[in-house]
Amino acid sequence: MATPKTTQAKKKHLDDLQIISLYMNDVLEMNEAPKNVFIFCKKHTIEESDFYSFFGSLDALKKDIWLKFFENAVATIEKEPTFDTYSDKNKLLTLYFTLFEILTLNRSYILFSLKENKEGLKNLKSLSTFRNHFKEYIVTKIKSKPSEPFGKVAKVTEPVFSEGAWLQFLFLLKFWMDDTSKGFEKTDVLIEKSVNTVVDLLDTKPLESLFDLGKFLWKEKMK
Repeated sequence: MATPKTTQAKKKHLDDLQIISLYMNDVLEMNEAPKNVFIFCKKHTIEESDFYSFFGSLDALKKDIWLKFFENAVATIEKEPTFDTYSDKNKLLTLYFTLFEILTLNRSYILFSLKENKEGLKNLKSLSTFRNHFKEYIVTKIKSKPSEPFGKVAKVTEPVFSEGAWLQFLFLLKFWMDDTSKGFEKTDVLIEKSVNTVVDLLDTKPLESLFDLGKFLWKEKMK
């Protein structure tokens, strides 16, 4: 994540964030990931045993990077004392906007790590831990009040709803990766329109929101 460059990790001060910072810097400077833990540790004079006290492998480290992005977003939005009083719609909007602000701070690393994957975003292993925490948060913090629009459709079970929200996030993530607008303003527009559509599909005016979202996506596609 976006932090000052660290050139050498001192053993007595070593922690998971330092290792993550070293790894991300290596990826961006070399335009490739370290080949293995031994090479990575040797370069930064880290004992392999110290590395393994935090991460079981480089793959585990990559998963934790994404988890840190999500945890930072949650910590940020929950500092707002009135967050729990927000509507489901505004909670979801706040989560997405905050999360994409954090992703933008680390855009170069994210573009490298996601474009390196050949299986598509849905099957990206590095996002698996992030996905589990995201879905749990959606269920416990967003879809939590039966009186709200999300609770009006009894057939929408928690697993279905949380998986739908995850697919929506992947859709937004792919759009953001390809977005070349100033300040990624088109992604901001899509976030709002897609969240409105999800809420309205569980409320009373789905067709209007779907038409609005469809017009936006068609316009961007034709460009």
